[in-house]
Amino acid sequence: MSAPSPAPTNPYLVLGAAIVLPASGHVILGVPVRGLQFLFFMVILAWVTAKIAPADASFVGRHAGGFLIYALSILDAYRIARIRTATWIHSARDGGDSAQGRIEPDT
Repeated sequence: MSAPSPAPTNPYLVLGAAIVLPASGHVILGVPVRGLQFLFFMVILAWVTAKIAPADASFVGRHAGGFLIYALSILDAYRIARIRTATWIHSARDGGDSAQGRIEPDT
């Protein structure tokens, strides 16, 4: 048998980091390029919506595109962390492969 893999990062830690600092959740997960891509599109869409928004719009309204990507990056980092944790828990079970099945056929 192979050595057990180390436990993945707690999804709630990743969620908190992603909320506090954009792209930091992806950095904690080990996918910094994905976090950088989110940051890039966050800045670009914030700039675009600032240019096309009406002058009397609020700050959030003027930068709505950036806030949208920010929210999506939080959800994405949390989703990746949850999937990694669920995969790790599943593989840590006895046998680790549910495809083998444990249901005995009727005879």
